Amino acid sequence: MIIDLHTHAFPDALAARAIARLEVEDCKANHDGTVSGLLRSMDAAGIERSVICSIATKPGQFEPILKWSLSVASERLVPFASIHPADPDIVAHVRAVKDSGLKGLKIHPYYQDFDLTEDALNPFYEEVTAAGLIVIAHTGFDMAFPRDRRASPEKTLAVITRFPELRFVATHLGGWQDWAAVERFLIGKPVMMDLSLALEYLPEEVARRMILRHSANHLLFGSDSPWGEPSEALQLLRALKLDEGLMRKILAENAVQMLG
Repeated sequence: MIIDLHTHAFPDALAARAIARLEVEDCKANHDGTVSGLLRSMDAAGIERSVICSIATKPGQFEPILKWSLSVASERLVPFASIHPADPDIVAHVRAVKDSGLKGLKIHPYYQDFDLTEDALNPFYEEVTAAGLIVIAHTGFDMAFPRDRRASPEKTLAVITRFPELRFVATHLGGWQDWAAVERFLIGKPVMMDLSLALEYLPEEVARRMILRHSANHLLFGSDSPWGEPSEALQLLRALKLDEGLMRKILAENAVQMLG
């Protein structure tokens, strides 16, 4: 079994516009952004299940994203909702996600214009922790934005230290293109990390070192499809020649345990 913990898809009517708006010169989509496109890419890579990470870029998008997420949920697709940090009903909406049966939420400090350690996020983190939901957070820099350190490894460490029971996933091996700081602050700490869009940028020996120094129970496969290509991500992971037990944990076992 292979579970991809980090993918994106959009409603069919919005997918073409969303892809055109989100593509940047150095990162083009490898499918059309629809659920059917995601499923085709999963089939091509031999992936059994994917988590879909939506991002609410304004408070009013909570309800439409939740409704769409519930409509596409299936045995193969595990959609996560999204709540904008400026949402005046943020606590109630966390409870609504819990009541809906969805497993978690995606947040993105750049597209949602916030800092991981803002005090205003404390009620959100507290309610998510109490609800037992998972938070998948974009961490590190983002190629479409200036390099403000709003999602740095130091800030991830501050969040998991302040909320030790929070089920927090740091994407992109702890911090996209901030991997020296990841090694300094996060490697070896009890923080879940997905590997999305990291192996494509890291020297093989650095990626292998970071993975081997981190807890085997805290690593998850992710592609960031359609921005990352799942087959390529799997090929790069297999090229690291990790032992079979560790590969099973990364590819499925840790995600199965986390998602229940």
